[in-house]
Amino acid sequence: MITDQHMTTDSSLPSPWLLVDRANRLVQILATPSLVQLVLRLALAVPFWRSGMLKWGGFLKLNDTAVTLFSDEFMLHLPGGPYHFPAPAVMAFLSGCGEIMFPILLVLGLGTRFAGLGLLFMTIVVELTVPDGWPIHLTWAAMALGIMAYGPGNISLDHLICRARSHAR
Repeated sequence: MITDQHMTTDSSLPSPWLLVDRANRLVQILATPSLVQLVLRLALAVPFWRSGMLKWGGFLKLNDTAVTLFSDEFMLHLPGGPYHFPAPAVMAFLSGCGEIMFPILLVLGLGTRFAGLGLLFMTIVVELTVPDGWPIHLTWAAMALGIMAYGPGNISLDHLICRARSHAR
């Protein structure tokens, strides 16, 4: 869990240092760990959700474009490649499912670390598919790793479930 660090205020500090200390305290109040963790979850969920919504033509029915992308457009850029995706219809379906389910789990804060792991894996596949997009992919990977490392925070179903389990004991 992330801990808050507070600077001690010394009345003998020169006034510029006192202002810096007060500004630091204000930033700590605004950027509480649970709020940061919630925003991190939402920020990672949005691009994957939007991409996932473009792949579906109905309930559990991919649109033609999604399958065409995985069969004709997307290529894995591996050494000796690029290579076509194996089983493009299956890959499109798994991608579409992951891009919908993982963001929902992140927003709810349910199974958060596992959802972060799933999106980290998807980010790696996206990077292998679109290597020129590495700046944004690096950002997604950093967010997923932060979620995996620090968890969902207090504003999550995971936190409520853990609290309820500890009270039941």
